[in-house]
Amino acid sequence: MFVIIGYVIILGCVLGGFMMAGGHLGVLWQPVEVVIIVGAAFGSFLASNSLSNSKAAMAGGTATLKGSTYTKEYYMELLMSFNALSQKARKEGLLSLEKVVDDPEGSSIFGEKIVHDHHLMEFICDKLRLILTGVDVNQLEDIMDAEIEVHHAEGNEPIKAVQKVGDGMPAFGIVAAVMGVVHTMESVGIPPAELGKLIAAALVGTFLGILVSYGFIGPVASVMEARLEEESNAYKCTQKGLLNCAKGTSPAMTVEFMRTAIPHHARPTFTELEEQLKAGKG
Repeated sequence: MFVIIGYVIILGCVLGGFMMAGGHLGVLWQPVEVVIIVGAAFGSFLASNSLSNSKAAMAGGTATLKGSTYTKEYYMELLMSFNALSQKARKEGLLSLEKVVDDPEGSSIFGEKIVHDHHLMEFICDKLRLILTGVDVNQLEDIMDAEIEVHHAEGNEPIKAVQKVGDGMPAFGIVAAVMGVVHTMESVGIPPAELGKLIAAALVGTFLGILVSYGFIGPVASVMEARLEEESNAYKCTQKGLLNCAKGTSPAMTVEFMRTAIPHHARPTFTELEEQLKAGKG
């Protein structure tokens, strides 16, 4: 939502300021410049990325128009899921978690938001399987650290792809402007009024390249980076829960360890968590 609001403010200020200075919006619409800049940028994007990374970059870019997944409600559901998981392991033994691992969607342990987070569910179930084999806690922590690190590195690749496109847009704008100037120079014999229109059209290329780069693509890459950090935080919080389950820590302490690993803006307060736990018992 904030991305869209930001775009509206950018366009409103840039175009509004241009009109306040007496400019006419029609002169900014230059389809040829748009084709050159956008087409060249898209071609460069495809040429420099694999198909999977291109898809991930486009999916990540469009996802920035939606709100964040990792809200306080999401984390509360994650904490309650691990409370139920820890309670079950404590009362019925670790082996009772086999059914949960085999069919997490059919289990009442995990909330809807967690079940729909397929990558996180795969992470949880894989590590629970390791716990059931009796893996050493230190080895389990090392394995999870390595997986989170790899996941973060992979998540950075689409962000780099978008950033590179943004960095290249001003250059493609200059390419369009230079081509416009070349066309203007070969038309030097036409009336000054017509010549002025060609020069204006050429300059629009530079304008569009810079505006799209810093006003639109740059912010998308920044939001994608922030979302990746949020996702990594969710994995680290989950890691705390899994480690404490493996250690046999009490359910109350397990969720408290997890709660303290949640970023402040999305972290449920101690009182909120306590009330939710009491409601769950009731």
